[in-house]
Amino acid sequence: MRHHVLVVDDEPDITALVAYHLAKAGYQVSTAVNGAEAIRLAEDQAPDLVVLDLMLPGLSGYEVLEALRRRPQTRDVGVILLTARKDESDRIKGLSLGADDYLMKPFAPQELVLRVGAVLRRLGGPAIASGSKLVAGPLTIDRSAHRVLVNAREIELTATEYKLLVTLAERRGRVQTRAQLLETVWDAHPDIQTRTVDMHMQRLRTKLGPASSLLETVRGFGYRFKTTDGGKARR
Repeated sequence: MRHHVLVVDDEPDITALVAYHLAKAGYQVSTAVNGAEAIRLAEDQAPDLVVLDLMLPGLSGYEVLEALRRRPQTRDVGVILLTARKDESDRIKGLSLGADDYLMKPFAPQELVLRVGAVLRRLGGPAIASGSKLVAGPLTIDRSAHRVLVNAREIELTATEYKLLVTLAERRGRVQTRAQLLETVWDAHPDIQTRTVDMHMQRLRTKLGPASSLLETVRGFGYRFKTTDGGKARR
């Protein structure tokens, strides 16, 4: 079954170029020219990934991203942001709102196709082990059901946040450098900065609330999932 990609941009030339190269690479492609249409199509068509321009008429790309992450039907969809802005704070804002990747304009279409493939592999690949539950303090990760609970209350995570949490939990007690996390969770794009990890960790800790203390910062190195129950998390 082919992956479905929704391309959202109000510039017809860019939309046509992106759609052409994605279709050529074997993806099913649909397009939208504004934020409202993008949200409607995302809910109706359930794409696997959205290529989303930040500068849209009406709703901005940020607002579209927030809407996608709020809705149960679309909260796990992959999102790659397209931006002409060179300010790092704009890109960090997009990542903190739950984007999986970003690409600066102008860009090579072939690079976008590669990024789309990398995000889809990351979101749907077999890297996360299935089967047992992992319990640590108030936190329960049910890998077979792809669910995370804190004090028996389900926590809504994006696919990237979930993979980041599971990666740390499965390697509990061992420090994971930012470079290691980039390689495992983000496929280590050479131009993705280590601040990407920090921003996602900040967002993940906020969502985990009372379980956030399980995620330790090891200064100068990276992060570690704290062991519990005498050094072992229960399975």
